[in-house]
Parts: sequence; structure tokens; C-alpha cells
Amino acid sequence: LFDFHLIHGFRTVFPVPLAEAAAWDPDLAQRTARAAAVEATASGIHWTLAPMIDIARDPRWGRVVEGTGEDPFLGAALASAKVRGFHGAGPADPSYMLATAKHFVTYGAAECGRDYNVADVSERTLREVYLPPFQAAVAAGVDGIMPSFNELAGTPLHSNTALLTGVLR
Repeated sequence: LFDFHLIHGFRTVFPVPLAEAAAWDPDLAQRTARAAAVEATASGIHWTLAPMIDIARDPRWGRVVEGTGEDPFLGAALASAKVRGFHGAGPADPSYMLATAKHFVTYGAAECGRDYNVADVSERTLREVYLPPFQAAVAAGVDGIMPSFNELAGTPLHSNTALLTGVLR
């Protein structure tokens, strides 16, 4: 099983996710994900480490361009659209692609915009800003969730039992 980061296409290159998000068009996001899935599966790749659905509000963070920006409503709409696009007509479809939503959660909240840096957000901000895109991806049937590389309030996300086995599972 091979994976590939299809954040803005495979052979056909679409605008980066932040630029695509500026259109506020979930149908467009679904169509570009579908096109990427068709091209990638034809080349033998059936799993993508996308969509990247981190909410990012600090423009200094170097990975802002990979996501949909700062709005959780838009982030949720595009997350579900991307998952539907990668999946196509379902598992029986030869161009069905496994999708992995990333990076769970608050990776885009890195302090000072420094990659892999700590995040410290309130419970309310976590639930109202950073979790909605992941909830939408799960509701759309995403196949996997990649934990974030940072820590939240002093706990590394890869070992954050409250979030991984409590909220996520």
C-alpha cells in the first residue's frame, strides 16, 4: 500500500489548498480531490495523506498554505468535500482513494508560527475552532486521522489520551 501527499493534485496540479479555499466552493474542492484520486490510483497509489485540515490563524506558520485558512466553518465544509472527492463512488470504485485527515489537532495553533512548536488553547477554542474540520471529515467517512506533531498544553498529541481515545475515538 503506497501513499502520496495529494494536497493539490497528482499529475494535474491545482492551486494550493489555501488558494482553493479562497473560492469558498466545496464543490470545486471535491472535484479537484476526485481528479487527483483518479490520476493517482491509475498510477498505483491508493492512499493519500490528505486533506490537511488544520486551522491556522498565524500567518508566520510555514504550513498555512497547505490548509484552508482560519475559518472553522469553511475548513469543515472543505474537509468533507475533499474526503468525498477522494472516495468517489465508494470502495468498489477502482479510483477510490483512502483519505487521511491531518494533523489532529491544533498543529496550526503553533505559538509564534514556529513549526512543531507548542500550542496552548482553551477548551472552548479547541472545540469551536480546531475540532470542527475533523468532526466533518469523520462524518464524511475519512479513513484515518494523523495525530499532530506538536504538544497541546504540555502533552504531546501522539500520547494525548484525552483527545485520541476520548474525543477522537
